[in-house]
Amino acid sequence: MKPPESPAPSTPPAPPADYRLLLPEGWFRILLDPDQRDKSVDALVERQFRGIDNAPHLKEELRGDLRRRAAKAYRSGGIELYLSLQAVGPFTIPASLLVTLAPLRHAEPLPPEDLARALAEDADAEDAGTPVPEVGVEELAAGTAVRVRRLAPQPGGAAPGAPGAPGAPGAPDGDHASVSVEYHLPVPGTTAYLLLTFSTPLEPIADAMAGLFDAIAGSLTWTE
Repeated sequence: MKPPESPAPSTPPAPPADYRLLLPEGWFRILLDPDQRDKSVDALVERQFRGIDNAPHLKEELRGDLRRRAAKAYRSGGIELYLSLQAVGPFTIPASLLVTLAPLRHAEPLPPEDLARALAEDADAEDAGTPVPEVGVEELAAGTAVRVRRLAPQPGGAAPGAPGAPGAPGAPDGDHASVSVEYHLPVPGTTAYLLLTFSTPLEPIADAMAGLFDAIAGSLTWTE
């Protein structure tokens, strides 16, 4: 009797060529590559100040702020930065999404459950006065992901040139807390993670904004 053949070892998935995200209308993408960054920032500034000719100082302040943010995001491994220009009546809803490729120093892929455990342990070690983030593991169309929701106290109002400027009366004044939602998604066939970092200063509608962020993260698909 011929002994049963052992199953062939499974072939690891090939790394995806790219990813695709579905964002609501009114979100603007800034490419972070140095060769494209300034062009993207200039296009956003011109859009925001279309029809406004009497605020050159604010215009240049916004341009400089966005260029600094984009350069900092790129140095941290950022690929793309999305800013919300969605409007509800006269108000702009300030929010952002930074997409970062985060290579991990592991010979083998790190399971999301292990990453979630490490992030939770780091959260426990933070200062007692810092709100404890919510860390969990969720199933998305793109695979198993680690979700982290944070609440961070922020002094003062929104930064000059925040999304929606000029004319962003919805931006908070005085001390407030910003809300961020992170999604850590393993990149198939690699040891890297794709990190989606959503943020908004609108703490009073944090749950609604987190729901929007969850929907965007859930739309991510890998492309060949």
